[in-house]
Amino acid sequence: METASKPAVEVPRWLQIASSGDVEIPLDDLTRQYERIKDEVREAIEQVLPTGRYTLGPYLEQFEREFAAYCGTDYCIGISSGTEALHLVLAACGVGPGDEVITVANTYIATALPVTYCGATPVFVDVEPDTYNMDISQVEAKITPRTKAILPVHLYGQCVDMDPLNEIAERHGLWVVEDAAHAHGAEYKGRKAGNLGHIGCFSFYPSKNLGAYGDGGAITTSDPELNDKVRVLRYVGQHVKFVHEVIGFQERLDPLQAAILSVKLKYLDEENERRRRWAAIYDAALADLPVVTPKVADYNRHVYYCYTILVDEAQRDDFMAHLIEGGIGTFVIYPTLVPMQPCYHFLGYREEDFPVSGPQARQLLQIPVYPYMTGEEVERVVDRVRSFFV
Repeated sequence: METASKPAVEVPRWLQIASSGDVEIPLDDLTRQYERIKDEVREAIEQVLPTGRYTLGPYLEQFEREFAAYCGTDYCIGISSGTEALHLVLAACGVGPGDEVITVANTYIATALPVTYCGATPVFVDVEPDTYNMDISQVEAKITPRTKAILPVHLYGQCVDMDPLNEIAERHGLWVVEDAAHAHGAEYKGRKAGNLGHIGCFSFYPSKNLGAYGDGGAITTSDPELNDKVRVLRYVGQHVKFVHEVIGFQERLDPLQAAILSVKLKYLDEENERRRRWAAIYDAALADLPVVTPKVADYNRHVYYCYTILVDEAQRDDFMAHLIEGGIGTFVIYPTLVPMQPCYHFLGYREEDFPVSGPQARQLLQIPVYPYMTGEEVERVVDRVRSFFV
């Protein structure tokens, strides 16, 4: 029986440009960090391997204690990925079929997919024009009797304005689940991301500010009941071996990755400070150009997972080509709003529903800001950006 072939997905021009040719200054270079810490990493791996404990065990527990202390929470649970961290948290919060979870349109698809995995519906709001984060003033109007949780995203390394959001959630009896996948070490009014709602979710994808050497994630909370529920869900629904109380999952962070993350955590604050240093240079050097550089809210300490700029939509692709031709890496994060993705067309949103993030998605692009750049490379990026406009 013949099946109809699906039409080919068109590759947008910006992606063709960003993927063309080799660049001398990429958006990230993980090999430079590895060269600095490789001896410590090898030592950590060699401590784990002779134990024969390749799931759970003391090295995972050690990292969980360290990361909880870093975030200022009572608990941390290592998970296999950031996506599954969100999935397990929403399940632990009782999100299920018929429920709704409010989040933002301009995030990665992995923010919304866990809502769908639970059988619930993601409800999208727009963002602030300057921070690109959730517009808190829109949230309350989206709350219905079916709303179970609010899922703010600390986009690009800057925290959402959490105090008013938590007040709304408290009034309506809703969970607040932080998507902190971009925000390792970011601070809001002196408190770390992952410690600003009921529970926080992190990704340790290799390119993150704190990245593993493979997939990984974590959940942070100070709620003992949520901690217990997530731990049970993480390991096939059991407190006691072979007694499966609920339908659970197999979503543990590997001890080898945990041991590596323990090494890398020691350098996180220093590396975030380097990102801020490069961002400050960009802020000053690009201030007179027809581009919009990131605004940092006065209650925040940004960690610049990405340094994004806005350029005129008609110029963006040509500007990206100019950067690539000059050996500078660039990319778009994220080019399509989640509710505009084909898999979510059934929800019936239109781009006009998002008058801020819709146009921004066609104007945003990244330039390199990783911590192991050199000052000379940063100046080269500046020169190349300026040469397009001046």
